[in-house]
Amino acid sequence: MSTSRILAGQVLAALAACALPVSPAQAAGYQQPPANILKAMRAPALPGPSVSPTRDRMLLVAWQEYPSIARVAAPFLRLAGTRVEPANRSKHDTPGGYGIAPCAESFKLVSIPDGRETAIALPAGACPDAPIWSADGKRFAFANTTADAVELWVGDAASGKIRKVPGIRLNPMLNDELQWMPDQKTLLVKAVPAKLSPPPAKQGGPDGPNVQEADGEKGQSSTYETRDTLSSPHDEALFDYYAASQLTLVDAASGKTTPLGQPALYDGVGPAPDGKHILVSSVRKPYSYVTTYERFPHQVEVWDVARPGRVGVHTVASLPLADRVPVHGEPLGPRDFFWRATEPATLLWAEALDGGDWQNTVPARDKVMMQKAPFTAAPVEILRTAQRFAGLDWSERADTALLSEVDLNKHWRQTRIVNIDDAKQAAKLLWDLSFDNKYADPGSPVHRTLASGERVIQLDGDAIYLAGGGASPQGNRPFLDKLDLKTLQSQRLFRSDKSAYERFIGLSGGNGGFLTWRQTPTEAPNAFLRTLGQPVAAGQGEAAFSSTQTAVTRIVDPTPELRQIKKRLVKYKRADGLDLSFTLYTPPGYQEGTRVPAILNAYPLDYADAASAGQVSGSQQTFTRLYQYKYLLLAGYAVIDQASFPVVGDPKAAYDTYLDQLKMDAEAAVGEAVKLGVVDPDRVAVTGHSHGALMTANLLAHTDLFRAGAATSGSYNKTLTPFGFQSERRSVWEAPDVYRKVSTFFYADKLKTPILIVHGSDDANPGTTPLQASKFYEAIRGNGGTARLVMLPHEPHWYAARESNEQLVYEMLNWFDKYVKNAPPRAVKTAQSQPAPAQP
Repeated sequence: MSTSRILAGQVLAALAACALPVSPAQAAGYQQPPANILKAMRAPALPGPSVSPTRDRMLLVAWQEYPSIARVAAPFLRLAGTRVEPANRSKHDTPGGYGIAPCAESFKLVSIPDGRETAIALPAGACPDAPIWSADGKRFAFANTTADAVELWVGDAASGKIRKVPGIRLNPMLNDELQWMPDQKTLLVKAVPAKLSPPPAKQGGPDGPNVQEADGEKGQSSTYETRDTLSSPHDEALFDYYAASQLTLVDAASGKTTPLGQPALYDGVGPAPDGKHILVSSVRKPYSYVTTYERFPHQVEVWDVARPGRVGVHTVASLPLADRVPVHGEPLGPRDFFWRATEPATLLWAEALDGGDWQNTVPARDKVMMQKAPFTAAPVEILRTAQRFAGLDWSERADTALLSEVDLNKHWRQTRIVNIDDAKQAAKLLWDLSFDNKYADPGSPVHRTLASGERVIQLDGDAIYLAGGGASPQGNRPFLDKLDLKTLQSQRLFRSDKSAYERFIGLSGGNGGFLTWRQTPTEAPNAFLRTLGQPVAAGQGEAAFSSTQTAVTRIVDPTPELRQIKKRLVKYKRADGLDLSFTLYTPPGYQEGTRVPAILNAYPLDYADAASAGQVSGSQQTFTRLYQYKYLLLAGYAVIDQASFPVVGDPKAAYDTYLDQLKMDAEAAVGEAVKLGVVDPDRVAVTGHSHGALMTANLLAHTDLFRAGAATSGSYNKTLTPFGFQSERRSVWEAPDVYRKVSTFFYADKLKTPILIVHGSDDANPGTTPLQASKFYEAIRGNGGTARLVMLPHEPHWYAARESNEQLVYEMLNWFDKYVKNAPPRAVKTAQSQPAPAQP
């Protein structure tokens, strides 16, 4: 499918959730933090913008901060990497299985540029999904999840009136359930098949043994491919039942429906720009019990739907089961199908030339194939890439596209300007840089939506516009550039002021201006219309034009009490000279020169080169909002936030020095916070999530910097993910010492600093199964350590429910108050009592 349609499908699937009321009995046993923290946690959510393709309107969508535990606890089935609620067929998690997205609380239409607002009356108890604009900006469509269905709704952009399309129940289980056809009057949906029989019942007694067999060939599975796999014939039957959908065309005005083909297990679906052809991918048998449905056999076809009542089919590929793909590799055969945006029906795809294995040395890793309607001629090869193909981004002009490829070993990417129709025209190198190098990031091309709904790079003569995050040593300052593709000369049109965080969100309709989303630490995010003025003398990296701004929206601050919290960017060096940084938050009412207890939060990141590892990320000019551990600012703690914790080295061996680098990172961050006179060195805690939880446990086991820690959703024994983790690509059999050394589980006898371990009991991320937390706790307890294990019922990798998040803050506050804020002074250690350096 086209990249835009894939992303739209992922957004839709990720946000499909339903808010249901929770009874006092359901919430029994949950604890809450103090009233001032609870008030901040329950404050109204801030809306975000969705600009129409015609740029004359935007939708402000406010998302529920936390669904109720009743919503999170809704029964679901685990089927081949999906989690589906049988009651309504909604997805129970995001595509990655990391959490349950909340419902939209409100939609509001805003006219551009005058800012006139039109409230949209959502039905009582509604759980809307992300709205999808039609290319002409006249309508928007969205899914709405109820107790027994995922409904289809359509809205009118002029009046703000919305209506339910009767008789349609969407099936979002395999994504791509809702999209506009190129005529922008018709919706292509995946509907639940009509006249369904009851779901397959499990037969009495066991199904029999679950048998798997290895035949002597390598069959590695990446840790992240083996989530919620099938395990029995009954699972297979359930997968067949719930994944089946009926492709259907729906007239947005009349609601008239036209079925296409027969019900099947359709996953990827995308119409060609001509509206007459549809790319259809369907899951086939045999299934596998060791991987998810994405690796099952697939039939990829192009359907010709131009003839009423008939569907002509062209088979593009019949892909076999791909359960032996190398870790970080690609399956053999065609993959990554997409339509050419500027032609009626031209299909492209990539194929590996290296056996799908990055470890093989070859002159070219991928080739890109093309086939045009009516698909009677054989496909032709149009280009090859030295590294892994990463996409073709079409421009408005047929002779100009951007080709991207990536080298994951070197963390490197290249982008070239290509004309795929002229083999004699050499590709022109545009960008050649590390994707870790945030300071050099040129930004992303600005697109516009064609009448067909396809998105293409917008051209201004020979120039394109680029919008980027603007990372700099002073923090992120988003920008808008204009780049001439002939001369490769760039002109900076706009850069966010140093005292604000203002990012580009779209060119405005017809007046030469552009829209931004602006915020400061004390001003809530709002949309502004900027108009370029006269050229000005500008320093390096600054805008070469003046600009004026006009407010389009007027969103107010829902938590004014948080404006007393102050934050600042702090830069410092690691012992080996590497530049690092963190954001220091101080609690309300903080007096300079006063030392207070502090919480350090970080997430180790892997870098192939030291220069990129030391770069500053994020911004101190964003509107201050709190989450999880940051709510403890309201209890008097300082927060050392997003501290740089780089792990630098060749990705093939970076984790050989993981512990040493981790300790250097922590020593530098705590030392700098103490040096500033803000943090009490005797009252510092550490916390981290997922890979950050492993960091937390290792720092408690191997340093004496912290009085206590809180590790959430961690993986503490890496031998349970034997075919790699993070960017470590060696297996445990190739690097057993590395796996053992990074795993705190094997140092549980050394871990005497109090640790709070929190985990979701339904964590779907295979690298952080709930077993990781329970076994780690048992190891600490059995060796006489101090630990508390909190398993949050029904929660996935990221905690979704309001009750769960309130419990988490309650646990952290009590734990840190006891072992950090109110802990007695530490005994002075003699030389004999100093712990010996950890051995692998």
